[in-house]
Amino acid sequence: MPASRTRHLCSVAAALALTAAGPATAASAASGASDGLREVLFVGNNWDGTADVINSSSDFAKVGRIDVIPDKAQRLAEINADPIKWIYYTSIRNEVGEGHDQYADDMYSTPDGRSVVVSRPSFADVVSIDLATDKVNWRFPVAGYRADHMAVSPDGTRVAVSASTANKVQVLDISTGKELGEFDTGDKPHENFFTNGGKYIWNMSIGEVTTSLDAPGWDWTKGDRHITIVDATTFKQVRTIDMRQRLDAIGLKDFSDAVRPAAFTPDWSKLYFQVSFFNGFLEYDVATDKITRVRTLPENPATNPDRTTWLLDSRHHGISMNPEGTKLCVAGTMDNYATVVDRASFDVGPLITASTPYWATVSGDGKDCIISEAGADQITAIDFATGQKVLSVPVGDHPQRVRLGHVQADWTGPKGS
Repeated sequence: MPASRTRHLCSVAAALALTAAGPATAASAASGASDGLREVLFVGNNWDGTADVINSSSDFAKVGRIDVIPDKAQRLAEINADPIKWIYYTSIRNEVGEGHDQYADDMYSTPDGRSVVVSRPSFADVVSIDLATDKVNWRFPVAGYRADHMAVSPDGTRVAVSASTANKVQVLDISTGKELGEFDTGDKPHENFFTNGGKYIWNMSIGEVTTSLDAPGWDWTKGDRHITIVDATTFKQVRTIDMRQRLDAIGLKDFSDAVRPAAFTPDWSKLYFQVSFFNGFLEYDVATDKITRVRTLPENPATNPDRTTWLLDSRHHGISMNPEGTKLCVAGTMDNYATVVDRASFDVGPLITASTPYWATVSGDGKDCIISEAGADQITAIDFATGQKVLSVPVGDHPQRVRLGHVQADWTGPKGS
């Protein structure tokens, strides 16, 4: 991790804010849904070790299901033979996994729609799974002992994965699993973004989220949390952003500076982000390097006020933006609802009841927000235009990340499934 942090660099910030291609999604990554491909949503069932593949829009009907841990026996044998690996594996199960193994954190399909690449926290790796056979194409053990969030480059050829216990991000060739480069981050790297047409990679580190020192006065014990921005070609650091200073500047000294899920505007000029323990989100202007607005969202009176009972320091965890950049969709994880917020006015739409909504993304046609309900084993679509619930679809055990991607047009599941 760098010993020093770059302060406000106006020229760099302005460069980062230049209008470029819209935010990278798996849909743009598997660029140009060419002939022979079908756009789908991959729903990672973290405790199952499966991923449900569903239609990306409209009825969200199930297309098929894949096994993302076909090598489970081999991985467990390796873990049981190594005391250090076993300690971390058990710790992940008992702490982050709430008593369950974590087998499917994040996933992206390859541009040809023939494979899906999955980060597996409990196995500390990234694997490519052949969609036709459910077999492993390649496996990359990450540095340290846990793999977390990923991001895919706009052209779909590279994935960046957070190696959370090693405090670094590693970038892989999506076809071969070969490491192309890596860079240091703050403590416990979390979400990643390829921005500005793939020119930069942003990483948000969230620090320690399993301790019980959750009162604002103990926030300093959570570690070094900051945004790291690197050149996506050289992996050299371009800039760091410590939200602690920006929060303090507007009087939010009791707020955590752990940036959780986030969403950029289509031109990358503004970042909307959640922080630990806060029921709401903040707006950050990239060019001026300032937090410009704060939106507190409704509290559920039934939510336990004891912060130590909240899931991994979350209050709200999951935020997405419609393709036009006019609406935000927010998952109120501990408050058990999701809602659509107008980006200009910050007006809040209906509160849609949900059971531990833990992620928010956008449907293939851009009309709906898709949330994963980890507590109900389903995904739910919410109309961006009206803020009303469209429908819910059952999936596997403990869905978390939901990503757009592609499969072969005639794919309905692995052979023999």
